[in-house]
Amino acid sequence: MYKVSSKLKIFAFVLIGLGALLTVGGFLSAPASEDAVREMLANDASHGDGHGSTDTHQVVSHDAHASNAHGDEHASGHESDHVEHLYHQLANKPWSALYVACFFFFMIALGCTAFYAIQKVAQAGWSPGLFRVMEGISSYLLVGGILMFVLLLATGLGANHIFTWMNPGVAEVGHENYDALVAGKTGFLNVPFWLIRAGAFLVGWNLYRWNIRKFSLKQDEEPEGNVWYKKGFKHSAMFLVFFIVTESIMSWDWIMSLILTGSQHYLDGMYSLVCSLVVLQ
Repeated sequence: MYKVSSKLKIFAFVLIGLGALLTVGGFLSAPASEDAVREMLANDASHGDGHGSTDTHQVVSHDAHASNAHGDEHASGHESDHVEHLYHQLANKPWSALYVACFFFFMIALGCTAFYAIQKVAQAGWSPGLFRVMEGISSYLLVGGILMFVLLLATGLGANHIFTWMNPGVAEVGHENYDALVAGKTGFLNVPFWLIRAGAFLVGWNLYRWNIRKFSLKQDEEPEGNVWYKKGFKHSAMFLVFFIVTESIMSWDWIMSLILTGSQHYLDGMYSLVCSLVVLQ
């Protein structure tokens, strides 16, 4: 049996700690308010030496042009809009980085779990020697699932603006943020239903992983007979059906709905699939 050495464990924990520190640093370095962004723009404008960011100089130059061409009042409105946009952009950066990292490692565990189920159903002869490796990788599914749900919950409560369809007033006719595409999808894309789906998916995936791990250990304890093998086969077959449906909807919820512009055909396909499943049931 392979055992992780103490040095490798220490190295892994050091990397985890370093990642946590950098994540905290990213959140602390993000502007806390629009006033902080205005101060940053003022400092960049006063230096004028090319050390500011490209976005910052574009904002400053655009504001200067607006001031000359349209007057101070119009320029002030442009500046306010740009400051608000830049503030949300900078405030979202650490959240976006955290979201990508959490989702990436979670999907490794979920993909390994699905591959494990495929091997069980296919009754492949070469893979039993790797079952323990797959079970070890998929063990992160619980931790990663908790982190993902906490992140999704924080997003749903308004801690960030990663998902454009959650912006205030996006489904309200007459609001400056109104988007007809989003407004037409509110029956599916609303925070309560979105979180309920996420919770159901995570519980289902982790429930299978917990059961199949238990069956695997029981089979080692009771090598005579194939009771636990048959249970593992049945649960794996049912999981794959559940996974095919939920993973597709999860990809719509957690990836494609980040920016809805240009994704209408995906969402229309989603509605068609959901309606078809309801009819078939």
